[in-house]
Amino acid sequence: MVKLTERERIIRMYKRQEIDRIPMLDSPWAGTLKRWYNEGLPTGTEWESHFGFDKWIQICPDNSPRFEKRVLEQTERYRIETTEWGATQKVFNDLDSTPEVLEFYYDSSDKWEEAKAAMLQYHDDRIDWKYLEENYPKWKADGNFLQLNVWFGFDVAHTRLTGTENMLIGMYEEPEWVTDIFDTYLNTSLDLCQKILDAGYEFDGIFWYDDMGYKGSPFFSPDDYRTLLKPYHKKAVDWAHERGLLTEMHSCGFIEPLLPDIVDTGLEMLNPLEVKAGMDPGKLKKLYGDKLAFHGGINAQIWDDIDLVKAEMERIIPIMKEGGGYVFASDHSIPNSVSYENMKEIAELAHRLGKY
Repeated sequence: MVKLTERERIIRMYKRQEIDRIPMLDSPWAGTLKRWYNEGLPTGTEWESHFGFDKWIQICPDNSPRFEKRVLEQTERYRIETTEWGATQKVFNDLDSTPEVLEFYYDSSDKWEEAKAAMLQYHDDRIDWKYLEENYPKWKADGNFLQLNVWFGFDVAHTRLTGTENMLIGMYEEPEWVTDIFDTYLNTSLDLCQKILDAGYEFDGIFWYDDMGYKGSPFFSPDDYRTLLKPYHKKAVDWAHERGLLTEMHSCGFIEPLLPDIVDTGLEMLNPLEVKAGMDPGKLKKLYGDKLAFHGGINAQIWDDIDLVKAEMERIIPIMKEGGGYVFASDHSIPNSVSYENMKEIAELAHRLGKY
């Protein structure tokens, strides 16, 4: 078979059509990239092209309430700042650290109307038109797969706006508040995405983040998902399909109990199949492989042990690629424990195992 462009390969993978090899799409940490450049990745070389991975482009308009961003304190080790979503967080200077959220401004239903009103104020600079104008022709010429990043759902609401505890309590005590948050997030994001499409830019799919689980369990029951969140996932999927766009959702954690309802929304691809949280890629393929495509499923915690990760790849990839509908990746992202030499071997094996 002739070599496909990245866009052709990914679209055909979604549709379970004949392809040359499985697509390979992943995200290394900033510290991982720094390590690879120090260990042999040629300076100025894109890691995807060097290792033979595919590349997908995501555009995410800003639907935040645009809370004032300020640096409140700065040291050699960290800075404390406010975000556009109203959170106060400690950001450590280490490349791969996770910010520590100290406080949420929009932490209750009585403050929500303030955030909502601000989110509904559309300004042209919520979309980076200059970035689109400068890069879109190259993306199209290079055959890249283009996704609109739709910013909504449980995960981005509780981590950016309200705080986890407040959101979970709200789901039980003030469900109207929570669903209004979901609705506003989704509508503002879709409205901005529509502006991009109306301007003549063509995209292939939508992608959204919505972590709904932790180790061994979802954050909430299937009934809660079905009642409170599923309608908004379905609305996003329907919006995409009405425009000929493919759909992918990222959800970390153990979400297997939610999958019958997730599949019912019409979603086409699930990412990242977090093995370390309890997700079993082979089981998911057997149960839902005729309805869902899968992206990920290779435990990122073992990528620093080349023998372990290669054995896992040899076990998982043949199962997942059968009949199409699989994208090779870690079960989240590539940590800085992964050496350049390990990554070379991982990429070579993925290419070999992923051929059809």
